[in-house]
Amino acid sequence: MALDALKSAVPDFAKDLKLNLGSVIGNSELPQQQLWGTVLACAIASRSPKVLAELEPEAKANLKPEAYTAAKSAAAIMAMNNVFYRTRHLLSDPEYGTMRAGLRMNVIGNPGVEKVDFELWSLAVSAINGCGQCLDSHEQVLRKAGVDRETIQEAVKIASVIQAVGVTLDAEALIAE
Repeated sequence: MALDALKSAVPDFAKDLKLNLGSVIGNSELPQQQLWGTVLACAIASRSPKVLAELEPEAKANLKPEAYTAAKSAAAIMAMNNVFYRTRHLLSDPEYGTMRAGLRMNVIGNPGVEKVDFELWSLAVSAINGCGQCLDSHEQVLRKAGVDRETIQEAVKIASVIQAVGVTLDAEALIAE
């Protein structure tokens, strides 16, 4: 199992991450598609080759092809949107917030899976990328669709642990060079 390989790669000083990785993925109450779509989108967003190499095959095995593609699409579109909207929010000139984005985002309207799943994956990626405006937007859509706070928090926990594991493993690889 790739998850076990990833956990064993986590150094002893980051034992909490190893335990949390097993917990947030292995003990998740999310439905399979939401869980593995979140894992895949976050593994991509983490930018960690090791994390993606270990988690992608298992995600692919647990997702239908359209969900696999949609999770990758969520990571891709949020990589763009998180930079764009975070920047607009951070600029002190409020005029930027009134300007038309002019960026294509068709996949958000037609992701190929249930809208709730895509929104959850987009929220998790936005957590990794640190875009407050996107987090608020996706959280509001999810809440209006009846998704409870516990589900949203579970996706954010997955994002935080995957990101932390990626940072730790990539740093250790650089230190070892």
